[in-house]
Amino acid sequence: MALVRLGKMSLRWCDHCNVPVLEQKKCAVCGGDTRQMDITPPGDVRPAFKHDIDVIQKTIDRQFGEGCGESVIPDNHVVLLNKAPALDRMDEVIMDGEVIGTMRYDIGKGWTFLSRMPAARCIVNKATKGIVTTDDGAIKPILSGSNLLAPGVVSTSDDLESGDEVIVICKNGKALASGTARMSGKDLVPGSRGMAVKIRWCDEPKDADKFPETTWDLVIKANSKEMEMKIAASEKFMKTVIEEKQRPAMISFSGGKDSLAVLILSKKAGLDIPLFFIDTGLEFPETIEYVKRTAANHNTELILEYAPREAFKEGLNVFGPPGRDYRWCCKTNKLGPTVRAIMKHFPDGVLSFIGQRRYESESRASKPKVWENPWTPGQIGASPIQNWTALHVWMLIISEKEEYNPWYEKGLDRIGCYLCPASDLAELDIVQESPKYQEWKSYLEEYAEKRGLPEEWIRYGAWRWRRMPQSIHEELDRIGVSIKPDKSVKTSILQNLNLSLQEGISPCTMGFSIEGAFNKPLDIQRTANVLRITGDVELNEEEGWCAVSNVTIFEEGALIAKDKEEKSLKEKVEKIRKIVIKSAECVGCGVCIGKCTQGAIKLNDGKITIGEGCIHCEKCLEPCPALTFNETAYEF
Repeated sequence: MALVRLGKMSLRWCDHCNVPVLEQKKCAVCGGDTRQMDITPPGDVRPAFKHDIDVIQKTIDRQFGEGCGESVIPDNHVVLLNKAPALDRMDEVIMDGEVIGTMRYDIGKGWTFLSRMPAARCIVNKATKGIVTTDDGAIKPILSGSNLLAPGVVSTSDDLESGDEVIVICKNGKALASGTARMSGKDLVPGSRGMAVKIRWCDEPKDADKFPETTWDLVIKANSKEMEMKIAASEKFMKTVIEEKQRPAMISFSGGKDSLAVLILSKKAGLDIPLFFIDTGLEFPETIEYVKRTAANHNTELILEYAPREAFKEGLNVFGPPGRDYRWCCKTNKLGPTVRAIMKHFPDGVLSFIGQRRYESESRASKPKVWENPWTPGQIGASPIQNWTALHVWMLIISEKEEYNPWYEKGLDRIGCYLCPASDLAELDIVQESPKYQEWKSYLEEYAEKRGLPEEWIRYGAWRWRRMPQSIHEELDRIGVSIKPDKSVKTSILQNLNLSLQEGISPCTMGFSIEGAFNKPLDIQRTANVLRITGDVELNEEEGWCAVSNVTIFEEGALIAKDKEEKSLKEKVEKIRKIVIKSAECVGCGVCIGKCTQGAIKLNDGKITIGEGCIHCEKCLEPCPALTFNETAYEF
């Protein structure tokens, strides 16, 4: 996996106090020097909560024996996690100023702990399995970069399997290396040949180092200077932007840690800014309760709006399950409702403070701290924490003793919709406990059954893509999993509205003409209404047709188009095709409402209607989920 650098690598460590320090070269507690930590970019480290530590300890116990996990991570030690690029999920585990190991989530297997030498030295004292003893003659070659070959193995457990994570020890019992077994214990018999262990980490054999206990209170004190500067800069930023933009402000509150940090900063700056929250209908119930509780606790106005409850269901009927490469749900249940809510509460525009950080993604790293939202006319976005890491955010929350979303304590590192296709399998394992996710799983099971898709399509998260990445294909092949559909099952895929045209364009009295047909009958009255987007429409309900700009459409689906120029004819037909599909497959998201400068678009019975005030500017045509997405076939 390629490294992703999104900003300055800010994690340092004070060895004297045994605490992490962000950016500062001096510890605010002891005044001593701090050193730069060598971690994988982007370096957006976060605290490990009790659930995270429990999972790490249980994983270590499963691999090496009871008690090993607690030996690696004892009580009263600050533990950090650093997400690293991986096929699914991988976190570096940081403690006592070192990366002690890595937690990797493997498809079809679950969590695996990849031990580095600091953890290995703690494990060997309690281990009852996962240990390979090497001959003294192999020590020097291993330290020089060689793998452990079978002739160098003195002993191992019979239950060792190829692919297991192991620790290589010397005859004196001290840890020498860690890596992956390439032969099973049963194969490692006298006279066997080949690579026994693929070495990942090694070091001179020695006992585990001892480190002083520490607390988050000490971490906060050690970072007091850094946090004072960050907070002061953010407060000044918020006040300056409000003064410059001269428009009402709000905080886009998601129920997550970053928007909570923005709320805290606004209060510290003496600002009284309302919270703005869209209930998409796909939130965890705990998130909605938390948002309401937070607003009440801070005596802050909460602007709470709801996505139409039928929007997602209609979207499923039209588009099928959302995917990472097919995220129509963000348009129907987030963007559209947001546009409508802003128009309702802030008709003259709004300054929206958003908990966006550069360390979250490449797209966010490239964004300025202040920007105009291209999707929401009149909205200016501003991020007071653009250059903060997750650890900055958490230190603010912890120091202020703020309540945070309970799902962080359950293992999630970001809060979103319970069925978000951007979730990795490790996250989906966590949200399984939500009744809401079980409802979603029931839908996926019904969807898969109708389309001949196997149970593995759901279990291994293949539903999260329409075009699954090659790397996921290869991993599923490697573990012997097929998600290909049963071709004997008749499906209804590709039943979305589409237009077929006759080959060629014919000369006619007007110049050129072309004929075609939609694959379904049309509601001609509704089609005529939405065609107002492009011009004045003639409607003949009795005969079942409507016409605009020399294009005639019939309720059975036929289309006849004419124009003086061949090129303009093609462009016109394509535009009409889009409008007809927009009309027929509207899911009521309301994105186009915000594009209309005349207020001519309304929602009636969950679908748009075009009023008399339309000036045919066509600005509302796109973006539109009905045009961007359709229920395409899955590529296998």
